[in-house]
Amino acid sequence: MKPLLAVFNLGTPEIIILALLGVLLFGRKLPEVGRYLGKGIVEFKKGMKGLEDDFDSTVASANRPESVPEAPRPPQRVSTAAPKFEDAPPSV
Repeated sequence: MKPLLAVFNLGTPEIIILALLGVLLFGRKLPEVGRYLGKGIVEFKKGMKGLEDDFDSTVASANRPESVPEAPRPPQRVSTAAPKFEDAPPSV
């Protein structure tokens, strides 16, 4: 894999000129700009990771065979000790 600077064909003189321009333009705010840039990159990577996780879970659920429902169970017997209820409440 090529380094990032090799992709843009930047040599040492170009990098020095860009660094001087950065110092002249941003001056004392250069650390703050770098911090914001770093936070932005981290948030971007988190977002991409979230998208990859969502995609992977979607693909995994699509490839998973549907579960076969279990057979119905036979009815259960009610014990004879179950309480009996009267149809009408006793009158007083």
